[in-house]
Amino acid sequence: MTENRYINAIEILALAYLLTIIVLLFYWDSEPDLFDVEELSSTRTIFGENDIVGVATTSTLIKTVNTMLNKRGGYLTNDISLPGIVMDNIPNWEFGVITQVRDLIRAFRNDFSRSQTQSTENQNLVIADPQFHFDTDSWILPKTESEYRKGVKMLEEYLVRLQGARESNIQFFARADNLRDWLAIVEKRLGSLSQRLSASVGQKRINTDLQGDTAATQSTEKPNLISVKTPWLEIDDEFYEARGSAWALIHFLRAVEIDFKQVLVKKNALVSLRQIIRELEATQGMVWSPMILNGTGLGLVANHSLVMASYISRANAAIIDLRNLLERG
Repeated sequence: MTENRYINAIEILALAYLLTIIVLLFYWDSEPDLFDVEELSSTRTIFGENDIVGVATTSTLIKTVNTMLNKRGGYLTNDISLPGIVMDNIPNWEFGVITQVRDLIRAFRNDFSRSQTQSTENQNLVIADPQFHFDTDSWILPKTESEYRKGVKMLEEYLVRLQGARESNIQFFARADNLRDWLAIVEKRLGSLSQRLSASVGQKRINTDLQGDTAATQSTEKPNLISVKTPWLEIDDEFYEARGSAWALIHFLRAVEIDFKQVLVKKNALVSLRQIIRELEATQGMVWSPMILNGTGLGLVANHSLVMASYISRANAAIIDLRNLLERG
């Protein structure tokens, strides 16, 4: 009789554990909402001055990383326990976010904080940059989260010093060339995402690797016609990485609108930036399907990847136009 009680107790505990895991899986499988960049910028000013250049972009970068780390379930990419270890949508979303964070922090270190190529690097950013490039999967000694938080701490110090009256050597330079250089990286990221999303249905692509330069060469020969198709199990990975990348970019571009407003107005490029943001906002719509569908381009079943690729491609084309305006306007 006692043995049966033990068995029943174990079964109840196992069932309770399984139910807890299932509840947590659905609860954690949720992307954070967009936050108000303008309101954030106004609350992060130390002396009540809202026109200090660089505050919006720096505070938005900090908030983006903190949101990724402190959302439901915390940072999931390096989880080794249930339910995190079996989840892949949110970890891929996190990878999209951290990729954009890495690109922006590198732009901070190399461009935004420096007046010219011969100027010295900001020491806070020198430390922060490699922290955000730390391995995304490390779960102990050190944990990925702890390394990212060290980077956030350095950005917090930079933000305080940026607003210090006596810190004249700590600057954020809102120049057209700085913005154009960062947008060039964004352009490449979005172009890659668009191609990978479009490959969900399989495509035959003409090899254009060496076009435009008759003297160009490459390491190994490639056929003139290339078959490209995203593996079936990776389709949702690409989709959620794109969602995370676009989520981060929306905030960064909204911050750029604040810090680079004079440059954008002078170049008559403010509307172009807002159009990019609008295209990216469309990527954050509710996904009503319980899974990412992979129908053919004009088939009976929807293809979520192609829809996402459409939004990403339009945003990418608008970024190319914006870069041209910043160069010629």
